[in-house]
Amino acid sequence: MSEKPQISVVIPAKDESESLPELCEWIARVMKANAFTYEVIVIDDGSTDDSWDVIQQISQKNPAVKGIQFNRNYGKSAALHVGFRSAVGHVVITMDADLQDSPDEIPELYTMITQQKYDLVSGWKKKRYDPISKTIPTKLFNGVTRWISGIQLHDFNCGLKAYNSRVTKNIEVYGEMHRYIPLIAKWSGFSKIGEKVVEHRPRKYGHTKFGLERFVFGFLDLLSISFVTRYRKRPMHFFGTLGSLSFLFGAIVAIWLIIDKAYNNLYLHKTVRSVTDQPLFFVGLVAIILGAQTFLAGFLGEMLTTSNPQKANDYLVADKVGF
Repeated sequence: MSEKPQISVVIPAKDESESLPELCEWIARVMKANAFTYEVIVIDDGSTDDSWDVIQQISQKNPAVKGIQFNRNYGKSAALHVGFRSAVGHVVITMDADLQDSPDEIPELYTMITQQKYDLVSGWKKKRYDPISKTIPTKLFNGVTRWISGIQLHDFNCGLKAYNSRVTKNIEVYGEMHRYIPLIAKWSGFSKIGEKVVEHRPRKYGHTKFGLERFVFGFLDLLSISFVTRYRKRPMHFFGTLGSLSFLFGAIVAIWLIIDKAYNNLYLHKTVRSVTDQPLFFVGLVAIILGAQTFLAGFLGEMLTTSNPQKANDYLVADKVGF
C-alpha cells in the first residue's frame, strides 16, 4: 500500500491456529463492507502449535495481513509493544485472537476516534460468557483500578480497544502492563478516554491462556505502574520527601532527649538516664540513618534519570511476513 491505511488491527496470538483464519476473514469482510483501507498485524507470541504457518498462509492470500513471530513467548504486553511500533494506520485497533472479540465493533470504534476525537476507546464486555470464578475477581480488580487511577472504565482488561495512532507511538507497554494502557495513556497526556459496550462471544476453539494468578499479578502491576509512572522522571520527589521526613523525625527525637536531660540536670537537679540508655534514642537514630539513605537514593535516582536515557524494550523477532 502506498498510502497509510486508515486502520491497523493488532492481534497478539499464542496457540490460536484454529481461530486465526476465521478471525482474519471476518476482519476482511468488515473492512470491505465499510470501504476501509487497513492492515492486520498478527504477533505470534511463541506459539507451540502451527500458528505461524497459518499466519504465513493467510498473508499469502491477503497481503493486508502481516505477521511477526517472536523467538519465544514474551507475553501480551511485548506483543502489543511490537505491534504498536509496526502499525502505520491512523487508528489502531487491538483485539484478542480467540474470536471472543467481534470485528463488527471496528467501524463504531473508528468513528469514536476520528469524529468524536477520543484518544483511546476501551471496550466494555457488559455481558460476559465467563464462570463466576472469573467474573467476581474481574469486578474487584476493575473497582480497585478505577479507585486508584480515577479513570471511570468498567473493563480495563478488555482486549478490544481503539487508539489514535499518536497514543500508540508515544507510550511504552512492558512487563504485564497491557491491563493498564488507559492509565499509561492518561499519565502521558492523552486524557480523552472513552468506553463502548462491546459484544463478548463464547470461546469457539481451544481454552483460555489465563488463570486466577493474573489477578494477583494485576494488583501488583497496578501498584508498580502507579509508582513508576508518577515518579520515574522525578524520583527525588518520592524518596527525597520520605527521607526528609524520616530525618526530621529522628533529629527532633534526638534533640528533645538532649534538651530533656540538660533541663533535668541543670534546673531540676534530677538525675536521669543517659540519652543513649533510652530506647527512644535508638528509634530516632534509626530514623536519621534511614532518612539519610532514602534521601541519597532519591538523589542518585535523579542523577541516573537525567544522565541515562531509558532504553526501549528489545524483543527477539524470529521471522516476519508481509512487511
